[in-house]
Amino acid sequence: MESMLLVRPAPEYAEAIADYRRECLDTGSRMDGCGPLRRMEDPMDWIRYCASWDTDGPLPEGVDWVRSTQFLYIRPEDRKMVGTIQVRHTFNAFLAAYGGHIGYSVRPSERRKGYATQMLRDTLPFCRQIGLEKVLISCRPDNIGSRKTILANGGVYESTVFVPGRDEELERCWIDLD
Repeated sequence: MESMLLVRPAPEYAEAIADYRRECLDTGSRMDGCGPLRRMEDPMDWIRYCASWDTDGPLPEGVDWVRSTQFLYIRPEDRKMVGTIQVRHTFNAFLAAYGGHIGYSVRPSERRKGYATQMLRDTLPFCRQIGLEKVLISCRPDNIGSRKTILANGGVYESTVFVPGRDEELERCWIDLD
């Protein structure tokens, strides 16, 4: 597979972000690992949002969210954003029980090409860098592509949990970073 860029959201990628969002919305695709991108029409608003969670400053009061780092997965030759992946540095109660450290998605037109597996692999060194020894990743039982991505990166199935309020099950897998 070609060399890819794993980068933080920045103004020079605003057009690629808007295109990614548009394709996901047009196809009714889930946008896991994107935070509130689905609701944000202006890519610059999302870029600023992502930066606010990726700093050492205080997190907004009144929310039970955690520090996170958002990455884009960019194909250099055409600057197309093929995926997005979010690393949560710590857990809150929901992430510990269901969501895990990492959420990701690949744009519909680029699925089944190995990008998710490579993107997750390229993100694991960052997880080590921020002090994580292992990462929890979850996926729906019917998401065979995501399960294969997690397993290809050393994921070990732990359990399946039911998410109240979402009426869905999630398979929890751990990747040891040692």
